[in-house]
Amino acid sequence: MKPAKPPVVTCPTCGAAVPWTAESKWKPFCSERCKLIDLGQWATEKYRVPAEEQEPEDGPPQSQ
Repeated sequence: MKPAKPPVVTCPTCGAAVPWTAESKWKPFCSERCKLIDLGQWATEKYRVPAEEQEPEDGPPQSQ
């Protein structure tokens, strides 16, 4: 019986195929460069996670 092929994912930055193995050091990215490009996008707020605005609660703030 042959060992199963590891799953392959797509690098979110450049689209290269990346095998999902222990040897793929930067997974899901293909390289450190692609990982840092993605991190930079988050740091400059080009990527954002949508959030709902919350109404402030009435009453005095609680101390802990």
